Amino acid sequence: MSIQSSMQALTERYPPSMKRISEIVVARPQVVLELTITELAKLCQTSEATIVRFARTLGFAGYAALKLQMAAELAAETAQLGADSSYGSDIAPTDSLAETVAKISGSELFGIRETAASLDLDTLQRVIDAVAGAQRTLAFGVAASNMGARDLREKLLRVGRVALGFTDAHDAISSASLLGADDVVIGFSHSGQTREVCELLRVARAGGAVTVAITNAPESPVTRDADLTLLTSVRETTFRSGAMASRIAQLTIVDYVFVGVARTSYESSVEALRTSRESLARLRGER
Repeated sequence: MSIQSSMQALTERYPPSMKRISEIVVARPQVVLELTITELAKLCQTSEATIVRFARTLGFAGYAALKLQMAAELAAETAQLGADSSYGSDIAPTDSLAETVAKISGSELFGIRETAASLDLDTLQRVIDAVAGAQRTLAFGVAASNMGARDLREKLLRVGRVALGFTDAHDAISSASLLGADDVVIGFSHSGQTREVCELLRVARAGGAVTVAITNAPESPVTRDADLTLLTSVRETTFRSGAMASRIAQLTIVDYVFVGVARTSYESSVEALRTSRESLARLRGER
């Protein structure tokens, strides 16, 4: 995960002094390149020692190492997206329609790339194996995150898997409480804070089901009762918060899981897709 995505994912978990640093740097990452540690500390109304501790939460020895890596990261983003486009930058009221389209498309494409590049393939394989061997798979998320859950359920149904999906949290949690060791429960929460999804995974795990969290926030509440965690890597902004960038990244992971499961029984999956498509032929006017 990039420095900027890591900061955004961790912001809500930081104490107030570090949260101020994170919010300022996420809003304008170039500030790290432009300011000394003393200047940044003054801007963030904190101490140089806190700046160093902040850098260490991101895996760096200190501010100098953070600055060096940030310079490389911003240069790479400029090379891929162009000098006039900033990944994760917000939509401004003065932006033209063309600029708005460029910002959204560039950010979503980069989010998919970053999610793929940072994905733990061993964990992904374990999720695929669990779903492939499951008697039932329950997928659930709240609001925009329910789109990913619904998409996974529908894809699994198309290849003959038993998949459950709900729009009501009470229905989802009560159903999860009845699942066991032969079942898988997958919770979607971009923020990692969604109470309903946390409770879903807690109840499912207590009953013995394999639990999976799909989130943008490592070590967040939603991961506490997850046997396996798949991380997206996107940066949300005012207009895209919890609705666009996160949704695209979640759907990307859904595709990875679905194709992986389908490949475990390739011939039967292809036949199931053909059969289910033909069952709808009359409705499409093909017969």
